[in-house]
Amino acid sequence: METLNDTNISNSIKASLKTSYTYTDYRHLVTDLVGNESTTGNDKSEDMVEYTKLNDKRMKRWDKTIKLTEDTVTRLANFKGNVTWIVITESWCGDAAHVVPPMAKLAEQSDNISLKLVLRDTNDELMNQFLTNGGKSVPKLIMVETETLDVLHTFGPRPAVATKLVADYKAKHGMITPQIKEDLQVWYNKDKGQSTIEELLSMLGV
Repeated sequence: METLNDTNISNSIKASLKTSYTYTDYRHLVTDLVGNESTTGNDKSEDMVEYTKLNDKRMKRWDKTIKLTEDTVTRLANFKGNVTWIVITESWCGDAAHVVPPMAKLAEQSDNISLKLVLRDTNDELMNQFLTNGGKSVPKLIMVETETLDVLHTFGPRPAVATKLVADYKAKHGMITPQIKEDLQVWYNKDKGQSTIEELLSMLGV
């Protein structure tokens, strides 16, 4: 795998890891926020609080229903590296509610993958190193070699099929509307995390 080693990036990663969450801790955080009528991020508006409530329900569902196939388990077993997946996210992010649980399933299955979640708005320096088309899109997975913290790969904010779905809609209609957001939710529900899993396996080279 091609590595990216930059002092600024390395320092940003080190700083972010100090305040990172395990997936279990992150899920507890989101559930607690829901109970307190709050949300992560700088924007604590009622809309963001409602998105966090909805996403907590989505993640609970995916935590229970996403399954790894035998083929996926076998391919994961063939991964001999040692990597950390640093995922920049926020509780209000709709894509993250569908994309992060499959990441967690894969990391849970492999002793060679450590999953760490960091919040976008409190890790601005890191986020600015990994923009998507100039924007602070989340979730954003940064795969680093665990020992050296060299960046090996990135993924996000959504799998390729979903990205194309949104891009095609925007090209046709000129903007993002509530309709495409609904279409995207339908796609995620049908896909059941499998596109994310497949792309992450490819990223691992297995």
